[in-house]
Amino acid sequence: MKVVPDIFPCEQDRAQFQHFAELPGIELYQAHISRYAFEPHTHEAFGIGTIESGAQRFRYRGTQYVAPVHSLVMMNPDELHTGESACEEGWRYRMIYIDPEEMDRLTGDRHWWFSDALRTDARLAQPFSLLLAKMWQAGSALERQSVLMELLEYLRPLAHQGQTRPVERAHRFDRVKAYLRENLAGPVRLEELAALARLSPWHFLRSFKQHFHVTPHQMLMAFRLFEAKQRLAQGESAAAVAAVVGLTDQAHLTRAFAHRYGITPGRYQKQVWTGR
Repeated sequence: MKVVPDIFPCEQDRAQFQHFAELPGIELYQAHISRYAFEPHTHEAFGIGTIESGAQRFRYRGTQYVAPVHSLVMMNPDELHTGESACEEGWRYRMIYIDPEEMDRLTGDRHWWFSDALRTDARLAQPFSLLLAKMWQAGSALERQSVLMELLEYLRPLAHQGQTRPVERAHRFDRVKAYLRENLAGPVRLEELAALARLSPWHFLRSFKQHFHVTPHQMLMAFRLFEAKQRLAQGESAAAVAAVVGLTDQAHLTRAFAHRYGITPGRYQKQVWTGR
């Protein structure tokens, strides 16, 4: 009898993560996905990667993209997005997730951001993909650190740094997002969120979905599961994490985590926890 159920409907589909003690704030990810559709989720980190075969469809900042083979995907932190196959055979891809503060520390350049979510240029994607594979297979901390510096040097011309990012005006939903982050484990009611935005519940829900392309509950679940991901990576038990982030129990965490990330909490923790 299997204690941990299969996650993907296709047996060939796999998702793997790596963390490294000498590289805090860095996560490597590689996967092959055929039939699975990732629900809206956030990494709250830069997510940069390449499509090595097939094609992916994803929604990011209200726009639908299709990333073909040998394309480069660049996502800024704290942006909800989805992911699914755009072709019959699915897609195989590699990603690196970099905490924005760690990006600043490593490069000495503040306020990185990417204006293009997708570059369909094999001359950009293939060398980056090779570097990601090299970092995944590196045999020592020094080698991984060196490859990471190569990756960042490669990305630098594709990004903006400093104060060139357009200033985003405060939005009435900023308070709502902050409230959701601060109340992961507490009961959240639609009337409370609507009052923060100074709208009726009906107008609030309609406007929120139009602005973010997700419901408040979907956003709350994305925040809960990102927090769960961080805590699991630090070695906390799945049962304790479920309680802290406001999920009913460990089984609820397992189902929700798998729907967002394509892997059970237990498998994720086994792959990434360094025991430090």
